[in-house]
Amino acid sequence: MSQAVIELLASDLNHQGGVFCPSPVAGMQTWNTHPKVYLDVGRSGEAKCPYCGTVYKLKDGEHFEGHH
Repeated sequence: MSQAVIELLASDLNHQGGVFCPSPVAGMQTWNTHPKVYLDVGRSGEAKCPYCGTVYKLKDGEHFEGHH
């Protein structure tokens, strides 16, 4: 289990403030990891993958302005 922390720019998030894991920004290949899961990073600034424990968080100073 990885305990990696992946810092993201607001521009790395989709229009809803989310990111998928496994993710190319984390250097992961989808064929050798786990099922794809959506993580809502925009709401709290970070989210942890329930499969691999990777934490995705916005870099300091980055803010997500949600599209409602």
